[in-house]
Amino acid sequence: MRTFVFLCALLVALTFLSFSNGAVSISVTECMYILLSTIGFDVSYPINNIHQGVLLEIRIPRTILAIMVGAGLSISGALMQGLFRNPLADPGLVGISSGAALGAALVIVLGWSIPFLEYWTLPIAAFIGAVISTICVMRLSQMGGKTVVTNMLLAGIAINAIAGAGTGLMVYLAEEDQLRDLTFWTLGSFGGAKWIEVQLAFLVIVIPSFIGLFLSRSLNIMLLGEAQAHMLGVSLEKIKKTIVVLVCIIVGSSVSMTGMIGFVGLVVPHLCRMLVGADNRKVIPASILLGGSLLLASDLLSRTLIMPAEFPIGIVTSIVGGPFFLMLLSMNQKNQVW
Repeated sequence: MRTFVFLCALLVALTFLSFSNGAVSISVTECMYILLSTIGFDVSYPINNIHQGVLLEIRIPRTILAIMVGAGLSISGALMQGLFRNPLADPGLVGISSGAALGAALVIVLGWSIPFLEYWTLPIAAFIGAVISTICVMRLSQMGGKTVVTNMLLAGIAINAIAGAGTGLMVYLAEEDQLRDLTFWTLGSFGGAKWIEVQLAFLVIVIPSFIGLFLSRSLNIMLLGEAQAHMLGVSLEKIKKTIVVLVCIIVGSSVSMTGMIGFVGLVVPHLCRMLVGADNRKVIPASILLGGSLLLASDLLSRTLIMPAEFPIGIVTSIVGGPFFLMLLSMNQKNQVW
């Protein structure tokens, strides 16, 4: 219980740090008064109109989106690790991220555009790429009418290779400005976060993540092996397909809105198992809190390291997540937590 209280407190603290820090500095006190004024309270504090605009139209949407995406990627990682019964599994194993990257690359390089939806063309293409990759993996993983996890892993490796080759071809064909746009997208950013994206993220990230919470008991039983889980009444086929569909929606939506962000879905669930044990009833909610905090902290670093410019958040998560994950693996050799 104390661990969850700490994770909640950490998320709240990072939220207000995110509100107050950036190219325009706003004190935490002023942030509080702006929020109170916005929801209808009469405050006597002198509010700076510029600060109010920055907070309400830039900082808050960006902060909320970072929390949602971090939580979504983390719970997706926890679900995939539970499905594969392997703490090294992550959503990228089934080709979701690589499919999204190929969809985005096609739009950027070939100049495709959806009439009346020009702003959403890139996110839609990335999401479609993620869905197509997932469908291919699911079809290839079927054997005798059942989903075989080993086949799913092998199919994911193949789809990753094919999508990676397609993305590489787009990079080769891209002109200089297209290559710059593609590179920036693949490195990830929350710089363009808007309220409409926050509202959309609630539908395609928060709701599927909430559904994922109810799979924790089934994942615990699956740790005993598929034969034992079947004997205990778990509908394995339904659970497998539900997990893959939820992860596809969450990760595909996250990548389509923010670009590629690595290591969050891999490191966070692993760290949560060290904090709360291997029980998925604790790991999954802990992953939501810690994932939101980790990505929010990474975004805070990305926009304060070289102000007023921004550092790509994908680089920040890789710099922090890579060595940290190696440290976790080293510790895991001495103290098994799975």
